[in-house]
Amino acid sequence: MCGIVGYIGNTDAKEILLRGLEKLEYRGYDSAGIAVQTETGVQVFKEKGRIADLREIVDPAVETFTGIGHTRWATHGEPSRENAHPHQSTTERFTLVHNGVIENYLQLKREYLADVTFNSETDTEVIVQLVEKFVNEGLEVNEAFRNTLSLLHGSYALALLDRENPDTIYVAKNKSPLLVGLGDVFNVVASDAMAMLQVTDRYVELMDKEMVTVTKDSVTLQKLNGEVVERAPFIAELDASDIEKGTYPHYMLKEIDEQPAVIRKIIQAYQNEAGELSIDPEIVEAVNHTDRIYIVAAGTSYHAGLVGKEFIEKMAKIPVEVHVASEFAYNMPLLSEKPLFVFISQSGETADSRACLVHVKELGYPALTITNVPGSTLSREADYTLLLHAGPEIAVASTKAYTAQLAVLAILAHVAGKAKGLGFEADLVQELGIVANAIQVLVDTKVEIEYIAREYLSVTRNAFFIGRALDYYVGLEGALKLKEISYIQAEGFAGGELKHGTIALIEEGTPVIALATQPSVNLSIRGNVKEVVARGAYPCVISMNGLEEEDDRFVLPEVNEMLTPLISVVPLQLLAYYAALHRDCDVDKPRNLAKSVTVE
Repeated sequence: MCGIVGYIGNTDAKEILLRGLEKLEYRGYDSAGIAVQTETGVQVFKEKGRIADLREIVDPAVETFTGIGHTRWATHGEPSRENAHPHQSTTERFTLVHNGVIENYLQLKREYLADVTFNSETDTEVIVQLVEKFVNEGLEVNEAFRNTLSLLHGSYALALLDRENPDTIYVAKNKSPLLVGLGDVFNVVASDAMAMLQVTDRYVELMDKEMVTVTKDSVTLQKLNGEVVERAPFIAELDASDIEKGTYPHYMLKEIDEQPAVIRKIIQAYQNEAGELSIDPEIVEAVNHTDRIYIVAAGTSYHAGLVGKEFIEKMAKIPVEVHVASEFAYNMPLLSEKPLFVFISQSGETADSRACLVHVKELGYPALTITNVPGSTLSREADYTLLLHAGPEIAVASTKAYTAQLAVLAILAHVAGKAKGLGFEADLVQELGIVANAIQVLVDTKVEIEYIAREYLSVTRNAFFIGRALDYYVGLEGALKLKEISYIQAEGFAGGELKHGTIALIEEGTPVIALATQPSVNLSIRGNVKEVVARGAYPCVISMNGLEEEDDRFVLPEVNEMLTPLISVVPLQLLAYYAALHRDCDVDKPRNLAKSVTVE
């Protein structure tokens, strides 16, 4: 969601900040702004809408070597110029950008700022007004900032400018991601390394409840008690070329097309010198030592977890529960004696999942994170990490990260099972290679899928996805993709549940996309299709080669039955893409959504 950038150095800051914000557009936002230090003070430019709208109002004549910037996704107050960041204190001495949510901001307003006139509806303005209040009471800026942080309940990533100290950016973090990037006679601040990869690949990671004083020549980390912290930088493992769309009209289409290469990269990453699939022995031991695995995830990652449950239970014979992170955080079930928690997250920064992880670690239980981002919060704070190796995923609607999650979960299940004399019944390396080839066939068949999208989804207001067994889980993901980017009301259901209420919603012409890839339930799902057709539905059956029937709309290449979710999801991703395209929707940046949900 919201993004932060900051720069202090010896180069024009405006363009660096604007380009950094453009790199963060994929996270989702509704307004943007920058604040820059000049010879006469701090100048703020902010606007509702896109970065392009902000660019139009930034004065190119302003000379500046220090500034902060922000893309906002509304949590307090409607999207507007007034509610956009940066926010300033009453005298405009202090200027602040903020990611996160301050849960006690109304209480702080009442207790400390009753005499202050606010210019916005945000929780963020409370922070900058508190800093000024404490400075006016005689505290040094550093101490005023620290004092303010001690009062905040909730999540925050902050960057603060002081008109009276133009050579410094004050930074702090709690529960919301933030990095400080290191350069030669300059330093930067970013909520995502991708934003500032244009100028540096060396970053220092901030921990919760730390503050940092950043100048062009130095970076000083401190705990809130004033204790100085030493931490070595890491190199951001990102290829700038991976972040560009190239010749593609949208990131989503590019990322769908990258899936065959991602599967092959995962195979290589998890092979040992003998060509066998291999995982850190400590992870395998942790998996096989547990009596129950609890998968915790949200959205697309939750759907991947549902498939992962099937993989682990079938291949490793370990019971698995799958939980929605936002519910698990507040309603933890009765746990087994030796639980292992698996957190699945593309970004590794999902706030709901992290809240669960913090609680799990307090209880002393082991945790494994499966993520696409090395060094992310969930990766850093868990005991173990398995990387997806999918490369940067920019489009809000996840595609290649989902198939990568399935592939890594399959490898985890196989390797853990093999250590117990179980595992996949075939050569998983070979079978995943067949999957990669099958996905390539599918992405090369875009024209046919576009025809299907135009035929079924161009004018409809709703659609249903049905399946059984593994197909049911894929149907959930297909429905999510469609609603995310085309705004069609779409729902996924287990085929057998139709008669228990859902079939009442079937009207003449209602699109019903049915998946038929599982031999054991093929006849059952065919019966469900006949039921909806009898009520007037317009069926689109996507079947597996070998199970197809004459009227099926699309036939998938044959792969191992257990691995069908990796390929059956691809036409559903493309259906969503083309449905959104035909309805003139913003494919990569759907309304109201964020790529990385970093607040609860």
